[in-house]
Parts: sequence; structure tokens; C-alpha cells
Amino acid sequence: MSTVVIVGAQWGDEGKGKIIDYLAGEADVVVRAQGGNNAGHTVVVGDKKYALHLIPSGILNPKTVNIVGNGVVFDPEGFLKEVEKIEAQGVSVENIKISDRAHVIFPYHKVLDALAEDSRGEEMIGTTKKGIGPCYMDKVERSGIRICDLMNREVFIDKVSKQIDKKNEIIEKIYGGEKLDKQQIIDQYLGYAEQIRKYVDDTSVLVYDAVKSGKKVLFEGAQGTLLDVDLGTYPYVTSSHPISGGFTVGTGIGPNMIQEVVGIIKAYTTRVGKGPFVTEQDNEIGDRIRIAGNEFGTTTGRPRRCGWFDVVMVRYAARVNGLTALSIMLLDVLTGFDEISICTGYKMGNKVIEHFPACLETLAKCEPIYETMAGWSEDITKCTSYEELPENARKYIDRIEELIDVPVKIISVGPGRDQTIIREKIYR
Repeated sequence: MSTVVIVGAQWGDEGKGKIIDYLAGEADVVVRAQGGNNAGHTVVVGDKKYALHLIPSGILNPKTVNIVGNGVVFDPEGFLKEVEKIEAQGVSVENIKISDRAHVIFPYHKVLDALAEDSRGEEMIGTTKKGIGPCYMDKVERSGIRICDLMNREVFIDKVSKQIDKKNEIIEKIYGGEKLDKQQIIDQYLGYAEQIRKYVDDTSVLVYDAVKSGKKVLFEGAQGTLLDVDLGTYPYVTSSHPISGGFTVGTGIGPNMIQEVVGIIKAYTTRVGKGPFVTEQDNEIGDRIRIAGNEFGTTTGRPRRCGWFDVVMVRYAARVNGLTALSIMLLDVLTGFDEISICTGYKMGNKVIEHFPACLETLAKCEPIYETMAGWSEDITKCTSYEELPENARKYIDRIEELIDVPVKIISVGPGRDQTIIREKIYR
């Protein structure tokens, strides 16, 4: 058994796609377990850039089986557009499998997502308006429609007709919106059903069999720990569980089948949307990091808020995920800073806070306790080993490793596959 979970250990956008793509080169199976096409990974191979949303990042490796698990909310329209785009780039999609238990996103989910968000006014939570939250709401309410329903024409028409009637009533009477065309949606999704039918399977069996037979299975995380609906900065979170525990329910395997949990972290911190951000640099430093790191969302294009590395946050992520390794991304972005700050704790008044608080009002009052380290000016993008890095870059990595108490096994010094330093083997 050789299983590896990749999770974001911050607020998402940590660079998971690159590491997943790198490790997928050895993997027999790559699995998505939560979220939907609200997430985005950018993978760079040579001079080509691939933006992936629903399709697992292992798709760039022709021998890898790519599974969309039962915990994902599936947008057929988004998936088929992504397939068309990636095929145009010369990538085969033959090895994609979609769980028959995954819930389906419909136009009414997207409409309700946008209407609900707009109605919040100044209290907007920053949803991507792709219908993710409303689809998960239906799932929990036990009124959702799954892929297996979509595959059965009569069952699907009956279920979706009732749902459209119900949702139209909400759209019209609560939000004052315009009702959706029932027959148009039915016809549209029956067409999608035939297009995706060849990909549909009982993926929980596929994953279980792969693990039991000793194949290398890579579980691909989306978003980040601080966006978890239970453990993140609620309500500025996603609607699912982008933590290591989410892979058990999101793929249908037991927790004893997970061996290695790799937390992906940036060498600094970023966040999209609203909510407290203790180490945020809303100044020239933040602007410099944003430009050097190209910190704009893969899915939304929104500029990300930027700040110094936050140990309190990542230590929290290490605890709730059971991290066994760290992968530091975008270390090269910090090249040229004379000094680099690390937040080692929070201060609220005269009180020092060592653990990440649940209450956002408390978090908003926290001030960072910084430790300052000397920076480096040398170009590190061509370094191929830890030893080749400048002394101050090594000291920075060592200090993070010491403060988090998790070994740094991977270091990224650029966007390319070949700009990845592996300090210790990931697959056991």
C-alpha cells in the first residue's frame, strides 16, 4: 500500500497542482474527493500551461487513472468544456472516471448561489457563484440529484422536474428572480448524460482495489485547510472538507488506508475574499509579493491578498490534518527581500495566542508577533538540491520546519516540473 494525500495547509492557492502533477508521474491513480469547479490548479509543463478545475491533475500523465470521487459536486457543463479545452491541447481524457454517487450541479444551483450572495450586501462571503454551496445544501437536505440518477432517464426526469418547480418558487417568491425553463434544463442534462456516460463508474471500488493491490494512489486536495466548513475561518469557507479526513468520506475508503499526508504551503501567505488575515501586508510588500508570485486566482482571476508566513495557521493545519510532510512552494518569490518576517504567534492586547482561534472576532483583533530573518538576493530558480540554495534560504526553510515540527520534504523554486527539489521520497 502506497497512498499519499495532498492538502492545502493555508487558505488554498498554495500550488497544489504542481506537486500533484509532479507526484502523479509515479502514481497509478489520482483522486479528487471534494469541492467542484470552484477550485483551480495551474500546472506548467515546458512552455505549456494547463488550468484544471474538475479534472484531476494526473490527467497530464497518460497512464494515470483520474477519478472524480463521490464527495465532489459535479458540473457536467463545466466538465465538458474543460475536456474540450484540454483535448485541444493534445491531452487524452480516456482515463477519467466519475463517481456514480457524486451530486450534480444544475443551473438553479448557480442562480440561487448568485442571488443569495448578492442579497448579503456588505456581508458577502466571496462565493464563486458556481452553485457549489447550494448543491451541497441539497445533498445534506437529501433532495440532491446524483450521477446515478442522471444515468436513468425516467428517474432523472421525475426528480429534476420536482426540484426545478421547488427552486423556481424560491427564485421568484423569495428573491424576485426570473424562473428557469424546466424543459430546457431537462433536455440539456439528458444530452450531458450521454456525453459523460462512458466516464461513470463505482469509483469507491476502483480506489479500494487500487489501494489493496499495492498501487500508488494520490489523493488530490482542492482549496485549503482554512477553507474547511468545520475547521476553517467560518463563514468565509467552502462548503466541503478540504482536509485529510475529507478523503475518507469523499472517496469511500477507510482512514487506515491513508499513509502520507503532505501539506502544501507557500513561503508566504495569501487569501482571496473577505475575512481576517493577521499577517496581511496591504502595502508595497504585499504588492511586490502579488506581482512576483502572479497572485491572481486560477478560477476567478481575483487578486489575492498577500502577507508574511503564518506559523500559527500552518501549525493548526498540521494538527488537524495529521501532516507527515511539508512542501514549500514559491520560495523564489521571496528572492530580493533584504528581510523576511515570520509570524510565530498572535498577540491580542497583553495576551499571547498560540493556537488558531475559532472566533473571527478574536482573530480580527490579533496582531502578529514577528521574527525577522535575513533574506537572499541570489537567483534560486535553477537550484536542483537543498545544498545549492543560498544559506539564508536554507535557514528560512529550517526555521519553518522547526516551528511547525513537520519535515519539509519538497521545495519549489519555480513553476516548472524541473524546478522541484525532493529532499525525501514521498511514496513509501
